Amino acid sequence: MPTRAMPVYQQTQKQVCQECQSSKHVTQQISSRKSSSVKSVKKEQVEATQAMAEPAYKVPTFREREPEGMQEYQRMAAHFGRDLSTMQQELHRMRVATHEQVENIEITREVRERMSVRREYHTDTPKAPDFLVGLRSHTVWEKTPVKLFCTVAGSPTPIVKWYKNNVPIDPLSAPGKYKIEKKYGVHGLIISRCSVADSGVYSAVATNPEGKVTSKATVCVRRPAGAAESAHLPGQVPLLSGIHRSKLEVTLLDRFGVTFGTEGESLTLVATMVVVPDLPNLPPEALWYRDDTLLKPSRWVEMSVGGGAAKLTFPHLNKDDEGLYTLRIWTKDGTTEHSAYLFVKDAAPSVVGAPGSPMDVTVSDVNKDYVLVSWKPPNTTNEPLITGYFVDRRKSGTKDWVQCNGSPVKVCKLPVDGLTEGASYHFRVRAVNSAGISLPSRMSSGVTAAEVESDVEGVPSAPGQVIASRNTKTSAFVQWDPPKNLSNLMGYYVDCCVVGSKVWTPCNHRPYKHTRFVVHGLIPGETYIFRVQAVNAYGLSEESQESAPLFIDAALKRGVDYAAPSAPYGITLLSCDGSSMTLAWKRPKNTGGTRITSYYVDKREAGSLNWKEVSHSPATSRVYKVENLTAGVFYEFKVQAGNLAGVGLPSEPSKAFACEEWTMPEPGPTYDLSFWEVRDHSLLLQWRAPVYSGASPVTGYFVEMAKKGSSDFVTVNAEPVTHCYLKITGLETGAWYVFKVRAVNVAGKGKASDVSDAVCAKALPDIKEIECGVDEETGDIFLSFEASEISEHSKFTWSKSYKEISESNRASVSTVGRRSRLTFVNPDKEDLGIYSVAVSDTDGLSSSHTITEEELNKVLELSYNIRHPIVPLKTELNYEVLEKGHVRFWLQVQKMSSAASYRFIVNDKEVTSGEGHKISHNASTGLIQMTIEHFTRANEGTYTLQIHDGKAKNQSSLVLVGDVFKAALKEAEFQRKEHIRKQGPHFSEYLTFHVNDDCTVMLVCKLANVKKETTFMWFKDDEEITLDVAPNPMSGTCALPIPLFSRKDQGVYKAVLGDDRGKDTSVFEISGQVFEDIINAIAHIAGSSASELMLQCTPEGIRLQCYMKYYTEEMKTSWFHKESKIASSEKMRIGGTSEMAWMQICEPTDKEKGHYSIEIHDGKSSHTRSFDLSGQAYNDAYAEFQRLKAAAFAEKNRGRVVGGLPDVVTIMEYKTLSLTCTVWGDPKPEVTWFKNEQEVLSDDHNQISFESGKFASLTIKNVTVEDSGKYSINVRNKYGGEFVEITVSVYKQGEPIPEPKLGQMARPTPIPTSQAPPSKPQTPAPSVKAPTAAPSPSVKSPTPTPPPSIKSPTPTPKSPTPPRSAKSPTPPRFMRSPTPTKK
Repeated sequence: MPTRAMPVYQQTQKQVCQECQSSKHVTQQISSRKSSSVKSVKKEQVEATQAMAEPAYKVPTFREREPEGMQEYQRMAAHFGRDLSTMQQELHRMRVATHEQVENIEITREVRERMSVRREYHTDTPKAPDFLVGLRSHTVWEKTPVKLFCTVAGSPTPIVKWYKNNVPIDPLSAPGKYKIEKKYGVHGLIISRCSVADSGVYSAVATNPEGKVTSKATVCVRRPAGAAESAHLPGQVPLLSGIHRSKLEVTLLDRFGVTFGTEGESLTLVATMVVVPDLPNLPPEALWYRDDTLLKPSRWVEMSVGGGAAKLTFPHLNKDDEGLYTLRIWTKDGTTEHSAYLFVKDAAPSVVGAPGSPMDVTVSDVNKDYVLVSWKPPNTTNEPLITGYFVDRRKSGTKDWVQCNGSPVKVCKLPVDGLTEGASYHFRVRAVNSAGISLPSRMSSGVTAAEVESDVEGVPSAPGQVIASRNTKTSAFVQWDPPKNLSNLMGYYVDCCVVGSKVWTPCNHRPYKHTRFVVHGLIPGETYIFRVQAVNAYGLSEESQESAPLFIDAALKRGVDYAAPSAPYGITLLSCDGSSMTLAWKRPKNTGGTRITSYYVDKREAGSLNWKEVSHSPATSRVYKVENLTAGVFYEFKVQAGNLAGVGLPSEPSKAFACEEWTMPEPGPTYDLSFWEVRDHSLLLQWRAPVYSGASPVTGYFVEMAKKGSSDFVTVNAEPVTHCYLKITGLETGAWYVFKVRAVNVAGKGKASDVSDAVCAKALPDIKEIECGVDEETGDIFLSFEASEISEHSKFTWSKSYKEISESNRASVSTVGRRSRLTFVNPDKEDLGIYSVAVSDTDGLSSSHTITEEELNKVLELSYNIRHPIVPLKTELNYEVLEKGHVRFWLQVQKMSSAASYRFIVNDKEVTSGEGHKISHNASTGLIQMTIEHFTRANEGTYTLQIHDGKAKNQSSLVLVGDVFKAALKEAEFQRKEHIRKQGPHFSEYLTFHVNDDCTVMLVCKLANVKKETTFMWFKDDEEITLDVAPNPMSGTCALPIPLFSRKDQGVYKAVLGDDRGKDTSVFEISGQVFEDIINAIAHIAGSSASELMLQCTPEGIRLQCYMKYYTEEMKTSWFHKESKIASSEKMRIGGTSEMAWMQICEPTDKEKGHYSIEIHDGKSSHTRSFDLSGQAYNDAYAEFQRLKAAAFAEKNRGRVVGGLPDVVTIMEYKTLSLTCTVWGDPKPEVTWFKNEQEVLSDDHNQISFESGKFASLTIKNVTVEDSGKYSINVRNKYGGEFVEITVSVYKQGEPIPEPKLGQMARPTPIPTSQAPPSKPQTPAPSVKAPTAAPSPSVKSPTPTPPPSIKSPTPTPKSPTPPRSAKSPTPPRFMRSPTPTKK
């Protein structure tokens, strides 16, 4: 693809030229800069310099306006005034702006040239968007317009959208404010009459199908006084040494304040700023100082500048880091700086009472094997005194610390010898007292050489007088005289104590060098005393004398004129006991600009003119008890208020109150009614509980309301409220209302309060509500309220449930200008509720906000994310069981740097990579894993992975206990056994089933790692199955066929594979769902092969039959008649054989005519077959049924032998032989006996009897050999009969007994009769009551063979259906067994 390369500096100049052409105003300023060469830029600088050097301003050539630009010029001139002075100011401003633009172009050119980056532009289409001319940052005065232009190229033509601080700009949201233009590829955003709020980062985002590109610029709007609010651009590139940062203009915005930290924590000091011009590759030069010592980046401090912020990060705080931190930034006018103190307190000691760790460990080298280690001692307040120190050393490159001294050293220095020449060492120190040993100090830097410090003569003397004075509400200014004996002083420790507590708290944890110190973090309203100790190498001095007690409050501002308050009003009698009265009054409407400190009450008897003071000491609250009164006398009272300016005017005299004891059971009046949160339709009324509660406690309050001027009060609340406030809604906008409140107890409603002041139900203009938010820098959760207007002495009062919030550890209040913020320290469910704020010295500015649990959870989550930047995770900590039984714990992060660190913690103990554990990570994929090679019960517990990547951190835990652990352990043991199992012959695929096309169920398994000696056996219910063909393991697959599958084949099947290397077993249980799945598979094949329904008549009725490859009763089949499902009954019988399913209509009638169908369900689909049993088909079937029914009747009633005769009889000579049998027939049959086919007649030797028409017998007395022969009996009636033959064998005494065939009965031979119905079938149905039983299978045969006469259960068209007594036409059970005979 052809391309053309362009150097970056040429691209820059081209961008500047195109940018200039995009704006008329800018074109008039820099029209001569259309050349893209470096020489032209230098020429412009010379011209601009000459123009600025002229004593009288002359429009340079490159600023001359063309005729078409005069209108713009005239409009701009008219905007700033037509007088000469105004024009000169404008021309001067333009000259300065021109100089800055030329200078910025030179800076940009030099930066681009040194970066030596080349870009290639593809001339072919399509092409991603590209800014040929990007946005340019602007600094403008307030109320002037600003125009942002850019030129975009790309194919297809990109779409450009504008953003301010990453928020889309909608011109309709502020009509007339924004105007967006697009002409010939030049896109513009015009902002009219800029205000300071328009300062920010503006972005143009160009998008087409090939990609997206963004150009940003900063707009800084300044006020005439010079102060400006602006935005900044993020990003930073390595600095170029050739450009001095003093060309940048820096304004600090949010600054870090006094900060408190704890050893071991990480902390960041941040100061945000606005930089003009804001060049991504040229951040300002920021210098950080601690106590006037310049800091440099190290392992203890990290510095960064960019993105509109300067940051100083402490990865691991130590008391060495405590001090006054100063940020100094070079600017165009010199430097700007900010300072604040960082306090670092001791970490929690390893032993209660142990001292804090020492600090500032330094090393001096004396010679090749000797060094001197010195340090500063920690401050001790409540801990036991320090008795000595231990010094440890560590050689660089190792991890083991070696104690240098055997016994503690008492001074803060120790000579250490025995070192290796040329080696580098680190040292640390631990303090010792009677309670234990402190945590180690921060280790020193590696050292090899220095000078020896001079000896110290001893500890310094105590500091002199300590003076404390007020500073702010939470801080105090403490100063002291230095000690007389300095003795190489290191600094001072300042302690404070709340008066009365006797608990001293350290104010600083690192020696402070000066004799004045600001103590922060004090509790407002508490009284403190202070003391100071001096520190040197030998330890701490004695404590100084304590300062005078100091009440913590803000220092009074000087030079403020205060006035006396106005008169109180509304004096009310709250209670009277006959000798005293309790009064209340309302606060003066004008406090005089300062807090009212006292009230003076006077009294007089009614009718008297002389006022008397009630007490010499003033009242401090607006409720006062006047004592020593005379019962029955009427008194009047007046009140005066006092403040710093003096005592104000007295109130109007109260009405006369009778000094009579109150004995009514109802409560007294409430008082001090006030209004808050007044809106157009609602307000909040507050009051105070009555002083006199009556005969029982107050249970609630009723509020009454009336319009101003009306005496018709109505009760607002139907039920009494238990608290002293009520939100009243439904008011009429602009109407005036007055209120009264009554307390209630068991006795009833009490006296009403005085009528309140009138209030108008109308919201103040521009009133705002409380907002709940989270500080984006600190993560603090706060409620914020901005007053629409305040006076110089206004104060914000925050309340919860309308009870004022005092300074506490749960929330803090901060006020800046018109905005007040209530910041929660550690918010939880205790902080839920209604919060309100009221602003004094205003027209009742107030608002409320209810924090719900849902809102609290939302801001808590946001606060946590801000305070704890996290490493984003792709997945939480997971585990998986690998082969060999290894268990792998793994986690994946979205992004991970090479400097990231992590650790695995198992049951609160860190696990490192070693024997049994393998820990690794991949920074490119973000994968961290730990593998446990032998997973046992000892591995139960909680697994945690902690990740640190810079400031961000995260952790993920996995709890493996209880059933979850048992499952993992079971899986690990299984995989371990699997690995061992696979070392010998094993199943690569365990037993499964499939069904062949002939509906034979096959249990199949696949084998692996077998050899010739490998054996394979089948079992069912732990009994071996012998097959005709032995399995062949070398084939890799073994199968067990189960033909004619049915419910009897349920059970546990097992395949066992083994040889000298081991044994493996596969178990497959056919039951439940598995059995259902097999049946559904059979049904699918059988249903697909099913024939259409066929008609078959039987003696009992008409049968519909469906032939298929295999049928069993377990298959889900349904029969339907005219779409109605048929249930098996006496009328409709349902059954089947192994090759067909049938439905028989017994004794059919015309009702059974119609359409019949069968549905075979296979779990997913159904197979339907049908037959229309109506018309001629029904008539023919019904005639055949009648014929078969008659034939069956004849067969049923013919003569027959029911039983009793054997096939063979063996008897000894001269015995009596009795052949007896039971016969049956209807009508009663005739019986004839035969011997050798000759009829036997009854005589003395052969006696024949036939009793009751049922029992026939032939008795032969004194049998002889001649009686041997073939006997038979003929039983018959009009329907037919049958012969039964018996062989009689007579043997003589002494001869061996012939072996008869025991257990066999005589076989009847049916005899047809001419009287039988002509339609009798040729082959009668077998009788289930036949006396001759089928021969049982031989017990020696492993596989029973069915008789050859029952090969096909399907009847021929001429075969009659068995009688009703034969309910199941299914073959005998031994015919359907698919399971080979068990051994």
